[in-house]
Amino acid sequence: MNRFRLSRSRPAQSGRLLRAAIPRRRDRGYSIFIAILFVLTASAFGQWRTIVIDAGHGGHDRGGVPGQRISEKDKTLDVAQRLKRILQADGYRVIMTRDSDVFVSLGARVAIANSYRDANFVSIHFNCASRVGANGIETYYYRSDSASLAASIHRNVVSSAPSENRGIRRRGFYVLRRTSIPSVLVECGFLTNPTEGRLALSGDYRERLAEQIARGIRRQPAPYVRALTPSLRSVSLGNDFVRVPAESFSRRKRSSKSARYHRSSKSRKSESSKPKKKRQKKSSED
Repeated sequence: MNRFRLSRSRPAQSGRLLRAAIPRRRDRGYSIFIAILFVLTASAFGQWRTIVIDAGHGGHDRGGVPGQRISEKDKTLDVAQRLKRILQADGYRVIMTRDSDVFVSLGARVAIANSYRDANFVSIHFNCASRVGANGIETYYYRSDSASLAASIHRNVVSSAPSENRGIRRRGFYVLRRTSIPSVLVECGFLTNPTEGRLALSGDYRERLAEQIARGIRRQPAPYVRALTPSLRSVSLGNDFVRVPAESFSRRKRSSKSARYHRSSKSRKSESSKPKKKRQKKSSED
């Protein structure tokens, strides 16, 4: 009988010792403990959980080239709103530079982004060109701390789109150069291309674009990496990185967003065709 009573008293005694080791809710130490735990948790899980989504163009700024049949501003806003819904469902805090068909200056977009210090900035655009055959998806960044985000988004978008991989490029676009947080600009295809233009008109395809951009923001691996467009492989830095010189700010007015690249690509080809063996050997080693 005594042994039975003794064995039953041990769990009760252990419970009292455990409760004594944990600060009571009324104690000041408990309040401090909870406050510190909250701060540590918020800093650990809240970093990069704010996403500033920038729908390109808007209002009187239709986007694209003169005479372009499909309006860019409508398609960028639709993809941005779909991306907002997906990210919010995942628990992200989402800030929109515009959530309707209004004009927002580049300076205002940058100011919105810079007001959220622990955020990522994703600007959504569609491409255009005077040549209807131009096609493919390309992603831009400027700051070195944005490269990994650009790679993650680009690989996911390209892996699901039936478009060519035009690579990841470093450009000093205003919204990338003036933001103080990791920033990426995604060109989701050419609206001036018949095939990609028809895709952009599809709500299902715009939903797929939003889903893949969200995967990239979450840093999820892409199902596979689509090979770089053959015409760009000679300047490839890797699976989908392209060596392109920084943007020339003195020459802004172009009929195509990609015209600068085509011209620089042609000049590189003409230079490589010259009979300079040492120059050719050096370029092959880069």
